[in-house]
Amino acid sequence: MWDALREWFLGLGAEYGVNPLIFGAIYVGAIPFFTLSLGWTIRNLRKKKPATLPAFLTGFFFISAYLYLLVAGHGIPWWVYGVIVALVVFGAFSTIRKVRRRLAEPMAQPNEVPGPV
Repeated sequence: MWDALREWFLGLGAEYGVNPLIFGAIYVGAIPFFTLSLGWTIRNLRKKKPATLPAFLTGFFFISAYLYLLVAGHGIPWWVYGVIVALVVFGAFSTIRKVRRRLAEPMAQPNEVPGPV
């Protein structure tokens, strides 16, 4: 059962020109960079500093695995593009809500431990 599932999954990559392991590595590998750039964005917004670069990087790290899929893939079914758009829209909405929530919180003082996230 496991072997059949693995063969099917890896076969999808060969069929569409996308290596699932590279996709997964980009997807998981981008998480810490996304988190750091999101924190950088929030910090800059709180300090009334320019947040264009960190916000751009946050978006880039969020969609980096999908960019790989779009650039490397060929013959990808149309519905996959719809799923990618839905995931990006949902992720953007969720991230904007998180940023607004964090901006509404009072800033922690240097010797104060921040509250739960």
